[in-house]
Amino acid sequence: MVHHYYFLNEILAAMGLGHFAHQYSHVIHSWLIMAILIIGAGLLVRGIQMIPRTKQNFVEIIVEGLENFMVEITGEEGRAFFPFIATLFLYILFSNLIGLVPGFFSPTANLNTTLSLAVCTFVLTHVIGFKFHGAKYLKHFVGPVWPLAPLMIIIELIGHFARVMSLSIRLFGNIFGKETILGILFALAGLYLAPLPILFLGILVSFIQSVVFILLSIVYFTGAMEEAH
Repeated sequence: MVHHYYFLNEILAAMGLGHFAHQYSHVIHSWLIMAILIIGAGLLVRGIQMIPRTKQNFVEIIVEGLENFMVEITGEEGRAFFPFIATLFLYILFSNLIGLVPGFFSPTANLNTTLSLAVCTFVLTHVIGFKFHGAKYLKHFVGPVWPLAPLMIIIELIGHFARVMSLSIRLFGNIFGKETILGILFALAGLYLAPLPILFLGILVSFIQSVVFILLSIVYFTGAMEEAH
């Protein structure tokens, strides 16, 4: 069986873990993204001061911009789940971008990764709903007309589970397409010159898909916080 060449896979293969590496490339690269984010966060928070310097200013602009973007949609109540949204955005963005580097793989180009992210959003949506409304949150599923409640419950359940499919397949499809095109160009036309326009397009797609995923997640959270009509 022919495998793509990924640096991490080859390192693990040299350690006798070749089968695991080739079978679960998305998991290995997810671990790499997690390590990058954890180490990067540790380095960025080191030496935080009341009067910020260049590095701290840069981080604060990104965090504050992302938080303001979310609060404009959710209201002040949304600040409670900002850490989840920020983590989700950074993980997806870095996962998307790492596939642009030859020898590395985007974890989000695997449906298992995007599905797990979508399930996290799905679960947290309903946790937020019950947190804000208690048992009254179930009114979201029965609709305003009680005689139609059985039909509305079926429709609402289908709609909510369709969110998982929509979130996971949209992200997976776009990143997998980007990975496939880049892989073909790298193989046929060298590492950098011919694929260069696609690399720039890949950066744009990576950012847009990260924003789309968290935007839809925020919209779902906002819907769960609203009163049922």
